[in-house]
Amino acid sequence: MSGELGQPQAGPSHAGLDFPNPERNRAGVPGGVIRRAGAHGRRSWIQKVLEQITDSPLQWVTPSEVVPVAVLAVQRYLLEDEPRDTIPKPPLYCYDVTISDGVYQEKCYLDPSLNFLVYKNILKVGIEMKISRVSCLYNEKRLGQGILCIDNVHCGETLEAISLETPFRNSAHEEVPERPLRGGKSHYLALWNNEDPYGDIWLTNKQPEEHNFNNTKIISLSHLEMTWANRRNFPALLVRILHKSKLRYYGKPDKKMIEPYQTFLEVADSSGTVSVIMWNALCPEWYKSLRVGLVLLLQDYSVKKSYPFRMQPLPVDPQIKLISTMEICLNLRDPPTNIIIIPEKQVKPEWRLPKLNHRFITRSELDDMPENHICDVIGILVFVGRVQRSKKKENREDFWSYRWIHIADGTSEQPFIVELFSTSQPEIFENIYPMTYFVCTQLKVVRNDTQVPKLLYLTTTNESRVFITGHRGQPYTNDTKVKNFIHWIKTRTDSEEVKNTVIGGYYPYPPVPETFSKYSSSVKVESLLTAISEVRKEIEDLQYREQKRIAIQGIITVIKYIPHASATESASASETLRNANRPSTSQAARRENQSQERDNNKRHQDDDPVSSQCFQTAYTSLSPTKKKRILQGPYAKLVPVPQPETSAQTKGNKPDMPSIFQRREIASTSTAGKARKTISDRWESQLWREKKFGLIDHLHYSHVYPESIPRKFIFEQRKFLTEQFNSQPAKYIPPEGRPPNLDDFKSARSLGHFEVTILGLKVVYRDKNSEKEVTDG
Repeated sequence: MSGELGQPQAGPSHAGLDFPNPERNRAGVPGGVIRRAGAHGRRSWIQKVLEQITDSPLQWVTPSEVVPVAVLAVQRYLLEDEPRDTIPKPPLYCYDVTISDGVYQEKCYLDPSLNFLVYKNILKVGIEMKISRVSCLYNEKRLGQGILCIDNVHCGETLEAISLETPFRNSAHEEVPERPLRGGKSHYLALWNNEDPYGDIWLTNKQPEEHNFNNTKIISLSHLEMTWANRRNFPALLVRILHKSKLRYYGKPDKKMIEPYQTFLEVADSSGTVSVIMWNALCPEWYKSLRVGLVLLLQDYSVKKSYPFRMQPLPVDPQIKLISTMEICLNLRDPPTNIIIIPEKQVKPEWRLPKLNHRFITRSELDDMPENHICDVIGILVFVGRVQRSKKKENREDFWSYRWIHIADGTSEQPFIVELFSTSQPEIFENIYPMTYFVCTQLKVVRNDTQVPKLLYLTTTNESRVFITGHRGQPYTNDTKVKNFIHWIKTRTDSEEVKNTVIGGYYPYPPVPETFSKYSSSVKVESLLTAISEVRKEIEDLQYREQKRIAIQGIITVIKYIPHASATESASASETLRNANRPSTSQAARRENQSQERDNNKRHQDDDPVSSQCFQTAYTSLSPTKKKRILQGPYAKLVPVPQPETSAQTKGNKPDMPSIFQRREIASTSTAGKARKTISDRWESQLWREKKFGLIDHLHYSHVYPESIPRKFIFEQRKFLTEQFNSQPAKYIPPEGRPPNLDDFKSARSLGHFEVTILGLKVVYRDKNSEKEVTDG
């Protein structure tokens, strides 16, 4: 990293020592205990900027010299309402950005006007950044400290490596646990969702401890249900955890809760099953230490009437009573709950605590399972998709994180297709890759034959738990179907699975219904169709990894096939954002189309526009033994698009895992000798030739990013590949050696992609004399 060279500042000669600096501690100026001298006599750019702010009466400054800094962390938190806020604001998530100038690190507050840079993943860890304006924001929560605020930045390229050895200039930024710069929250949230525990407040050190029960009075759940309304003090409960839900973060700007978390435990004794709610600060203290199957002694809890609209999961044992009239509440205070994990060796048979009862099914049994059936699965991962996000509600800032996976168990040629939402287990969710033995519990069967025939997949529920390591000793290992899977795995060779394993890429699932009427009935929105004039805004509003389907109405006027050799061309996020905001002029469109016409000047083309239904029919109904073809119009000829053979077909083997990628490969194979020939087939209608030069606006969204292409999985590169298809981390992780390039990994499918130009029904174009508005179709 570059930094300004110069003489050390006046003060102690010991580089990196802490000492109070009261002169810098006046209101509005970043201070506290600071470090002044840089290593090897280098002067800190961060320190220089702070001195410029000190001398500025405006408490903001444009640095006299803009020096690149490295981004080490981007951390998110919810900001509460301030006393001057008369109207409650919607949730406002703020970001603290940790930068390094090669001498010091500094944690800075990102002005909310720049939040969109994080939403688009332009401002992220590991990049070089230039800060062109900074200001000082006084921190009312901490005595004598100001906050360096980033007001204007230019985000650069990703750096090959960044040193983490530089100390914080302000030692207060090193405090543990980490605290946000603003507001009263004690912790940061996960960067991309609210379900995952993040940071050092989440403890994992709760261990079982033996308890002397001689002086402990125990009450059964069924007895408590009958008497709780007339009691003031409740005896202890001795229960086993049957289910554990994911976390719920319910923080709002107008709520002053420091750690507003909630989670549900379904617990049982011999007399019944009941819901236990763990609130607030108890969640960071206990959540990661509690697991399904543990025996708990609960003391000093409270009891309340249960929430009527919450659906409890199915009881593990149908013989055990499901108690739905009350809930057990665990709080850090009022009263302060006492939780003890009882070691399994101390559990007595006479307590008659229920055993865990799993509902494992095989893939061959899934076809007969009814909709909404709850089940558990075990298998080997053969496809792990990239992490994607979807908004919980429109016009909100909260997202779900999820990914699609395929699981094979040897009982069927078809895999389990699972929509895996984050289960508040980021240590697993972010570290799964093909060839891993995988267990997921409490999955729900999804069917919808009325819209998509034979649609069948599994999705996680609020109580789903995931396991990838440490299977030995888990309660499910004694299940018969688990033992059968282990036996099947021992009979397989790695080579049989490795050649068919896939990681990452865009996974279009579940498929779109076959007809628009079916699609219409499946979409619960006020406005079903999006006008083409509104498409730009829809795309600009998308955030990092956000997945959203929209329906547009128009005329397909150009179809162009791009072979895979060109399919990995990509642009940076900032470049794409600039392109999206820059309308194409008629002159630019003319240059583009003149270039394209040169490629096709010898090709006779039909002038009739092709409808999307005709195109879809032609694309999906071809015989697997014929060449892939593109329909050029109602009366046009078919143009062949040669495709390479898959390795499995070349050897005459039938693939074990017919994923969506392989099905496409199977349906498009032949003429291996011509497979490597680079071609660019294109069709355009007469309508496009007439209108393209006069268009006022032409939107271009034809970039294919490397992460959108599914890759053949290479076990030796599993760490790199897993990182590429996970979400961007909140903190910089130094690479191990020189990382490879994602484009160097083979695509898992032989097809390229199609670029389709759609002309809106209401098109604005310009002629020589005036601007006219015409309606086509």
